[in-house]
Amino acid sequence: MKTVTGFSLLSCRDLMAIEFLLVIVFTPSLAHSDVFASIGHMTDLLFTERDLVTSLKDYIRAEENKLAQIKQWADKLDLLSTAATSDPDGFLGHPVNAFKLIRRLNTEWSELEHLVLTDTADAFLSNLTIQRQHFPSDEDQSGAAKALTRLLDTYQLDTDAISTGKILGSSSAYTSQSVLTVDDCFELGRVAYSEGDYYHTELWMLQALRQMEKGETPGVVDAVMILDHLSYSVYQQGELERALDFTKKLLELDSTHQRATGNRKYFEYQLAKQNKVAQSEQGGRDENHQPNDYRSERKKYEQLCRGEGLKMTARRQSQLFCRYYDNGRHPKYVIGPVKQEDEWDRPHIVRYHDILSNREMETVKELAKPRLRRATVHDPQTGQLTTAPYRVSKSAWLGAFEHPVVDRINQRIEDITGLDVSTAEDLQVANYGVGGQYEPHYDFGRKDEPDAFKELGTGNRIATWLLYMSEVQAGGATVFTDIGASVSPKKGSAVFWYNLHPSGDGDYRTRHAACPVLLGNKWVSNKWIHERGQEFRRRCDLQEDV
Repeated sequence: MKTVTGFSLLSCRDLMAIEFLLVIVFTPSLAHSDVFASIGHMTDLLFTERDLVTSLKDYIRAEENKLAQIKQWADKLDLLSTAATSDPDGFLGHPVNAFKLIRRLNTEWSELEHLVLTDTADAFLSNLTIQRQHFPSDEDQSGAAKALTRLLDTYQLDTDAISTGKILGSSSAYTSQSVLTVDDCFELGRVAYSEGDYYHTELWMLQALRQMEKGETPGVVDAVMILDHLSYSVYQQGELERALDFTKKLLELDSTHQRATGNRKYFEYQLAKQNKVAQSEQGGRDENHQPNDYRSERKKYEQLCRGEGLKMTARRQSQLFCRYYDNGRHPKYVIGPVKQEDEWDRPHIVRYHDILSNREMETVKELAKPRLRRATVHDPQTGQLTTAPYRVSKSAWLGAFEHPVVDRINQRIEDITGLDVSTAEDLQVANYGVGGQYEPHYDFGRKDEPDAFKELGTGNRIATWLLYMSEVQAGGATVFTDIGASVSPKKGSAVFWYNLHPSGDGDYRTRHAACPVLLGNKWVSNKWIHERGQEFRRRCDLQEDV
């Protein structure tokens, strides 16, 4: 770096270094976008935060050590100056005292100044700057907030259950830490408010208000802010009287609140114009705007996720069996057959137990984790790829050539199902995030989408193999909305079903979904097996299987 006429000129190398640092500080990391969509990625955040806490404690210790030195110096000088100023002439009459006074003021006070100006925060701030590139974004916070609200609806929980961390009677070492503060509840309500979801805004704002009334001290939020959102949200649901009541409570706390003052006059005017029957004119609490068929399926989906609405009769249930299966005396399974269990009869859905070892599953997770990405779909309005809103998870694809474990899994699937997996898609590994789910869908390409798998050149998806690679404490079931079936996730087991009838037509009974994960970390892998190569393994038949 050169200096010309008092100004510092930075070299090209210096400028490049500064530009690099600015990119680190101000550019979000693409690899860590949508953090909320994968618990696997979120575990990295725990260690990031732990590292920052350690760095923060180091900074605190350095500051405390610095202040201790300053205090020790100040105490020593306090005693000395008190004695000296009581008899200045006598004190300075001693030549050593005179010398030491001059030395202190000329040298030691400069050293103290340097100590006071020493910035012990540099190491912590540098670490914080580096780690910030891995921090979640506003979108992550919003996504996680929506996930909690989704769990609220799907499993018919109340806000108090989520706020206290006592979900479905859960009791773990973390329950006491898994609580929502007043500020947390307000944030959940604020996210719903920004989405125009006034029903859930009301639920979370009421929860925040109840916790304040019980004596909890909020951080940034106050009752005025809560009541302001609450009054407007109930007004938007057509409840003018309640909106007016909340507004009056707000004005009792802050009589100068301009918006509340205006709203009170407006609400009183509106109430004067209409009778009680007309108060529900705006449609009440219907927060759904989807077509009736969507809402009907959504209701079935949520019921099945809660373990309700199952359509298996006792007589049909009696025809489901468990057996040892060797796939027609396959050489690998004659001596050690696999455990097969009927999960459903029509269509036939089977579960194979203890398919993978813990070591094999951990290997698959480790291979997939660095490559996990959100699923994307084509947005017809923008013409660009965007994250799929119906799927809150991240996935990665693993080829057989990448690791012997993946190759063994593929061979195991072929040996057990009897289907050729050489034309199947790569093994897809998925990790679900906060409230992670996959809404109802078909795995096969339907008649209205004939080019769904055209680029693969292997025909339609004839069958699905779904392997569960983790235990899930609550939620996360695979449900079939058309037939009313529910399959719970069990680590090390795999479920298998055909997506197509022997005729090649799609089996619309296989429409399925992944329920939101309520408690736990859900990992799955799946293999979509295609038609090509199955001509002599599953022969065509014009009769549809029952």
